[in-house]
Amino acid sequence: MLHELLVFLKNPIYRPDENRDFNYRFGVFLRLLGLSLVLSFVLGWLIGGIQVIFDLDFGKHAVDDFFERYSLPLVFLGAVVVAPIVEELIFRGPLSFFKKNRRFPILFYAFTLTFGFYHITNFEMRLTTLLLSPLLVAPQLVVGAILGYIRIRFGLNWAMALHACYNLILVGPIVLFKMLNIPLQ
Repeated sequence: MLHELLVFLKNPIYRPDENRDFNYRFGVFLRLLGLSLVLSFVLGWLIGGIQVIFDLDFGKHAVDDFFERYSLPLVFLGAVVVAPIVEELIFRGPLSFFKKNRRFPILFYAFTLTFGFYHITNFEMRLTTLLLSPLLVAPQLVVGAILGYIRIRFGLNWAMALHACYNLILVGPIVLFKMLNIPLQ
């Protein structure tokens, strides 16, 4: 699976997977979800380590703001339903318009980079944040590439589902802990 993903990322080509078997697709889906989570956690630990070692302050994260401003069900709905649908429609939906374009690889990466760097808005805009933005959005860049891969191979619905499950695993426990009044620190 990792080899296929890396081959695709070397030269993205709009070539859907012809295997329509649900069990096959679900197995690939689960492996990509696991890979997305592992890579995000590793990058998150790296970012956290750099933040501690160099005593960097990126300000308040947007997720903290959402939890303060909105009800838990609304935060959950936004993260697990609305964001995956809207972001996939915007950042991966248009890829099908360019499937026969010889510049498809460039467009694939343009959408992936835009998706990743769009997430810099999760941080307070400070000089440190801007200078380290490639590192800060590295998890979103990696996951964006994986979402692009599954979108091309299996379709937009699979990308939405992967995005939703990814967000569910990251946000779901926080929502649950807050509902049960379990401190997170």
